[in-house]
Amino acid sequence: MIRRYFPKSLYARILLIVILPIFITQSVVTYIFFARHWDLVTANLSENVAGQIALVTRLYENANSDAERDNITANALNDLSIRVRHAPDTQIPQDNRLALFNVYNATLDKRLQRALEQPYWLNTQSWPNDVEIRVQLTDGALIFLARRDRVFATTGPIFLFWLIATSVLLGATAIIFMRNQVRSILRLASAAEAFGRGRDSPDYRPTGATEVRKAGYAFIAMRERIKRHLEQRTAMLAGVSHDLRTPLTRIKLALAIQPENEDVAALHKDVLEMEKMVEAYLDFARNEAADEDPEPVRVGELIREIQSDVERAGHKLHVTAPAGVSMTARRSALKRAVGNLVNNGLRYADHVWISAKRTDRYIEILVEDDGPGIEAERRDGVFKPFVRLDEARNQNETGVGMGLTIVRDVARSHGGDVNLAASAYGGLKATIRLPI
Repeated sequence: MIRRYFPKSLYARILLIVILPIFITQSVVTYIFFARHWDLVTANLSENVAGQIALVTRLYENANSDAERDNITANALNDLSIRVRHAPDTQIPQDNRLALFNVYNATLDKRLQRALEQPYWLNTQSWPNDVEIRVQLTDGALIFLARRDRVFATTGPIFLFWLIATSVLLGATAIIFMRNQVRSILRLASAAEAFGRGRDSPDYRPTGATEVRKAGYAFIAMRERIKRHLEQRTAMLAGVSHDLRTPLTRIKLALAIQPENEDVAALHKDVLEMEKMVEAYLDFARNEAADEDPEPVRVGELIREIQSDVERAGHKLHVTAPAGVSMTARRSALKRAVGNLVNNGLRYADHVWISAKRTDRYIEILVEDDGPGIEAERRDGVFKPFVRLDEARNQNETGVGMGLTIVRDVARSHGGDVNLAASAYGGLKATIRLPI
């Protein structure tokens, strides 16, 4: 359940690893400051002011003359920094006037309730720098104005500002550095993905942290080893296939001067089959050795070209070629792969359908037929070289078993694959799925 809500990209996870501890630390510090330090300081300040107001009120009530009362208000201003004046024949309001966002109104109110015996009225809204407290007397009201910083701890907003500012600064620094590091990893991933699709990235140069550079150089070394391996295998296949032609030619000449009989006819058939196998080897080797650059390919146009080739050979092909579906691919190799699937369908079925569709990430080319099909348990095996299932399909047509091998090789060289399944027409459905 929790994993579903975690970010999937490396960049987001690194940011989470870096920023989450900062956020937790700042939250803990904020909680400690507000719940402990700021609360305690504000409570002490409010209690002191409430006690001073209560003291001044008692002294004012016990004064015997106006001169004593004036002396009390003067001492309150000079010694306690509280301005006091008497409003005769005045009644205090019923409801307090409290600032909406002051969380410590209740703290001051509670301290005043403890210190004062007389009714009072509290105003923390009207004055930006002062707090007003009115205490009801028998002959009027005492109005107190105390500086707000003597009642509440006013350093909280400054603390919050610096807390948020440092968090933003640290977060922005982390984002900049992490983006540069992740960019190097993304470049490596792009180069690896391009190589997997048959496109080289000669301009790729490892950058970033030491570990990312080591991975980049390891990728370059691996890419060179794979290219050398493919070149060597292709050269070997081409050489072996080419060298086999010479003894086959000699065998054909020897059989040509022999009198015709059943044994010679059987040998002729074997030689023809061997020639097909050699040609298939050469085709496979030429496909791997083809130095064809990827280019934009319109899949609809490619399918129409295959349809034209099939119709010139006297066959019928049902085509659904949507416009606007395009991708970057090696055109000749892709046309050959799709053509192999179409030819297999024409060989074993009466009707063949070909279509293409595009999803968010892939382009799918589907070739279906109404032939005998292939059993589900045998579909993976037909992609192996020289595997033939003629006994399950059409006994009158034979191949050498390299067609589907070439199809899968082309699909995988583009970063995709080919799959076989049962067709809605009763035969076989081959699907080439290639990434966009």
